[in-house]
Amino acid sequence: MHVSRIFVAPEIERLIKNNEPVVALESTIISHGMPYPKNVQTALRAEEIVRENGATPATIAIINGIPTIGITKEQIDYIGKNGEKITKASKRDIPILIANKQDGATTVAATLFLASSAGIKVFATGGIGGVHRYFGDIMDISSDLDELSKKNVAVICAGAKSILDIGKTLEYLETKSIPIIGYQTNEFPAFFSRKSGFKIKYKMESPKQIADMLKIKWDLGIKGSVVIANPIPEKFDIYGDLIASAIESACNEAKEKGIAGNQVTPYLLDEINNLTQGKSLEANINLVYANVKLGAEIAREYSKIPLC
Repeated sequence: MHVSRIFVAPEIERLIKNNEPVVALESTIISHGMPYPKNVQTALRAEEIVRENGATPATIAIINGIPTIGITKEQIDYIGKNGEKITKASKRDIPILIANKQDGATTVAATLFLASSAGIKVFATGGIGGVHRYFGDIMDISSDLDELSKKNVAVICAGAKSILDIGKTLEYLETKSIPIIGYQTNEFPAFFSRKSGFKIKYKMESPKQIADMLKIKWDLGIKGSVVIANPIPEKFDIYGDLIASAIESACNEAKEKGIAGNQVTPYLLDEINNLTQGKSLEANINLVYANVKLGAEIAREYSKIPLC
């Protein structure tokens, strides 16, 4: 199926038409999130977890200039092998990559846009972007936040990446009227850690409760996404001083080296992994697994709700 130059894999097209549960997955985590072959193994395992929990994964990327909803295992491996040679694609990059017939690994903003265009209502990722912690020096706000205000998609994440200014990120989300739901928690998670020190207003206890809320919101015509904040499993939580020290050190190095724009996040994650002796990579992988599992459960419950 082609929707305004977007290719939707036949299986995904059929499932969307039949209101069957589908979970969108991004591809930047494959190209820029971790080294090969761990990136490919993680992506394929994430797809398996979605299937094990009653939904179908739709990993999204731009392949040879074609935005593709539901890329193949071979295409996942291709993105993983080529890594940072693949363009890290936000929404603004999509038309350029199409025109130039180039490849792109989709960020949260681009995945949101493409998933919504195809009619997918649930998207599971690692962490959303946000307001940079040095916002006073560089006016850096992730386009993820703006796109969240425009598309009717539930985004399951482990909060905002802990390299960001979480307080300012939450304020921006509030300004954009983007609801935040804590899954079994009243504290906004900080990606590698279950705790950020910032409370969130609403907690929901089950995927069904979340699915019912999503249906009501969109039936009322209230546009925009919902952030479902799912804390990293306790076993993999990197506590307090260790991660705070690693983040501070990595951020200072990035600032000194003049690293900016969409290169900041992959650089910082790599530095933090080195400083934590691999603990942050293990945490990153397992928080993704937890998020795609919850995403599948929410998608499954949402598909049970009558359309009218």
